[in-house]
Amino acid sequence: MADESKPPQSPDSAKPESTGASVTPPEAPKSPTAPASPAATKPAAPPPKPPVVSQVPLDNDLTRRYRERFGAAILDALEDRKQPYLVIDAAELAEIARYSRDEEKFDLLEDYTAVDWPRRERRFDLVAILYSFPHNTRLRLKIPLAANEEAASLVSVWPVANWLEREIFDMFGIRFTGHPNLKRILLPEEWQGHPLRKDYDILKQDDAWVRENLGIESGQ
Repeated sequence: MADESKPPQSPDSAKPESTGASVTPPEAPKSPTAPASPAATKPAAPPPKPPVVSQVPLDNDLTRRYRERFGAAILDALEDRKQPYLVIDAAELAEIARYSRDEEKFDLLEDYTAVDWPRRERRFDLVAILYSFPHNTRLRLKIPLAANEEAASLVSVWPVANWLEREIFDMFGIRFTGHPNLKRILLPEEWQGHPLRKDYDILKQDDAWVRENLGIESGQ
C-alpha cells in the first residue's frame, strides 16, 4: 500500500541534484596576435638654414666694362638675389643710360621708380630696371639723390621714361631736368604733397582740394 503522506513529486524533482560545482564554459578561440612593432624612431631635426646673404660684390665682364668706361661714376657693383645692379653717380646718369642702350644693348627701360630713405643724407634712390632683348638679361641702375637734387631725364634714351618719370615726380616730388612735360600723372595737378614720401602719412590728404572739388570735408 502506498504511503499517501508523501506529496507527489513533480517531473523536475526527478532531475539529479546539483553537486554545487561550477561549470567553466569553453574558452573562445584566440585571434592571432600581431608581432610588436619596434619603437618609432624620431626623425632627425633638419640642419639650420644658412643666413640669407642678399647682397654680394659683383665683378664680372659687364661691370668691368662699365668701370673701364665711367671710372669713379660707378660707385658700386653688387648682386642682389642673383640680380646685378650698379650704383651710379647721378651726374653721369644720361651718359650711362645712353651707353647701356647703344653698347650693352639694354634696349628696354622695363621699370623706373624711386625709394625714400628719409634718415639718409642722400634721401632718395632712383631705380631703373633695364632689359636686353639680344642677351635676355636685366641690369638695375641705382642712383642716389639728395632731397632737392634733380636727375637728368631719360626720355631721349627710352621714350617710355616720359610716363615713368611723371609718376616718380607725382609720388616722390623728384624733378627731372629736360623732361618735355613734367606734371602729375595720377593725382590732380593742384594736389599738395607727394604720397610715397615716408613723411606723408597714410591717411593724409589735401583737405583743401577735397573740400573745393568734391564738396566734402574729408575723403577718409
